Formats: sequence, structure tokens, C-alpha cells
Amino acid sequence: MKHKVIFDTDPGVDDAMALLFLHHHRDIDLLGITTVFGNATIETTTRNALFLKREWKIDSPVARGAGETFIPHRVSHEPPKFIHGDDGLGNIGVPDVIDLPLDPRPAHRFIVETIRANPGEVTLVAVGRMTNLANALKEDPGIVELVKEVVIMGGAFDVNGNVTPAAEANIHGDPEAADMVFTANWPVVIVGLDVTTQTVMTRQQLADIRDAAGTSRARLLFDLSQFYIKFYESRVPDGMVVHDSCACAYVVAPHLFKTRSGSVRVVCGGIADGQTIQKPDYMGFGPSVWDHLPSQKICTGIDAKGVLTLIHDTIVSVKED
Repeated sequence: MKHKVIFDTDPGVDDAMALLFLHHHRDIDLLGITTVFGNATIETTTRNALFLKREWKIDSPVARGAGETFIPHRVSHEPPKFIHGDDGLGNIGVPDVIDLPLDPRPAHRFIVETIRANPGEVTLVAVGRMTNLANALKEDPGIVELVKEVVIMGGAFDVNGNVTPAAEANIHGDPEAADMVFTANWPVVIVGLDVTTQTVMTRQQLADIRDAAGTSRARLLFDLSQFYIKFYESRVPDGMVVHDSCACAYVVAPHLFKTRSGSVRVVCGGIADGQTIQKPDYMGFGPSVWDHLPSQKICTGIDAKGVLTLIHDTIVSVKED
């Protein structure tokens, strides 16, 4: 049985690698791509999703999602152009307009209707802000009983954040949305900085993917990643952290990860805005607002070499464009 996946994303360089991984993996049925603001504006992330759909010959529909936070007009931040480039894809010169149609539904409605059309079968893989998922929950809370699993790239639990000492970027970008997603009664797995920062793809490993695949898809992935690698020069010895691909790898290879179960909340406001906190199931406390929340999984360990090998083998498995 293939995993039926909706990929909620804000492309984004590491998002692009994750998308190609999902597109190529034989055990993934990519039902749709939903876009959200984050690594770039919603206009740019949506255009980028259409661009990658065209260049990589992806049949899945693209639905445009949220362009602002779950609570409207919450203080937000400019897109991180110094990480992903002015065009969101490493300044490779993405055309301003991609002549492909969007799904007519907004992303949150696409999510709701696709889940209801495939009860018990859909895995939501969200690698940007959680805004579309929160909007879907608000519109139709009943979907929590129909989702197979929700896999999130976001958060930092036993390590510092990457936009503040307390918070990781995806969660910090819309804390209220993330808190709503984590406290909903559906099964969530959070793949955060605790494990993604251990998973560094070197320049040579990326070049090996390009050369072993020998396709225009792999060459495009290599080209758009160069700006991202340059950003990481002062942060890792060589290469780039493949945050979003880690979440996609979990879907098909959960045995490569160690997890810890417990309820999860997000700090909304103050100097720790966006901080993710778990109350492990094995720890007891007095009566508090933490009681009676659903137990969710966070990733605390990873076989980084195994994940990088999986990414390599999956992307090079398709030899034709």
C-alpha cells in the first residue's frame, strides 16, 4: 500500500529536495501540493510550486494556501531571502509567471475534501508554517478522526531554536496555528531541529546525486541548492541541512528515527514566542492545563547516514525526465 500524501510546503530550497523525494519514491502517492507563506511570500511559494511541478513533470495539483497567520495581522517577519534567495529557489532565475492552472480550491479546503475522499488513508506532511492545517481544522474539526498521520517539520525540544534561542522558524512563523495542530486529537509526529540539524548533505553528496541520476531534475536540484549551501558555510563544516527531507523520510522509513511521546504545546507570545514544549508521557505533574491533551511523538534521534542514503537512492532511482 502506498502512502497517500498531501505535501504542505513553502518552497524554499530544502522544500524542493523534499518534493522531488516524494515525487520519486515508489511508496508515495502524492495527492496534492498545498502552498503557504514562509520561506517567501505566498505568491512566490505558489509560483515556485508550479515551477517545480512543470520542471519535474509532477501530475499532482497545486492549491494556493494562506498568505498570513492564523490569527490575522499577527506580527510577522520578512521572508529569509538571505537563506533561499530573492526568488525562494536560490536565485536561479525562476520565471515570474508559470502557465499552469491552480486547483480552484484554497489549500485548507483542498486538504479537507481530500481527507474526506480518502478516509483513514491520508498523511499530511507539513514542512512550513502550520497555517493551512489550522485553517482546515477550523473549517472541519471532524477531519481529525479521518487522517492517517500528520508529519511536521518544525520545532526544537532539547536543543535551541534557529530564529531565536527558543524557537524554530516554522513554528515561530505562526505559533497559534502550530499549537492548534499539536493539541488536536489526531496522530502527530514532529521532526524538529533535534534531528534535522544532524542531517547534513555535503557538497559532494549533492553532486553525487546529480551525477548518478543524470537527469535535468537532479541538475536543477543541484543548481538551486548552491545559494542555500553558501548560507550554511558558517554553520556546518560542508554542505547543507536537509530539514524538510527528514520529515518526508520519516513517512517511508520511521525505523531510522527515535521518538518520545507526550503532549506538546507552543508558547504564543513573549520572548519565547514559538517555543515548542513536550510533557513526556513518563513524567507526572500536578493538575494543570497540560492534562487531557493528546499524546504526540517528537523525534529525538536519527540515523542521519541512513536518511541521506535514502534521499540519494530515491532521487537517483528515476533515470528519465
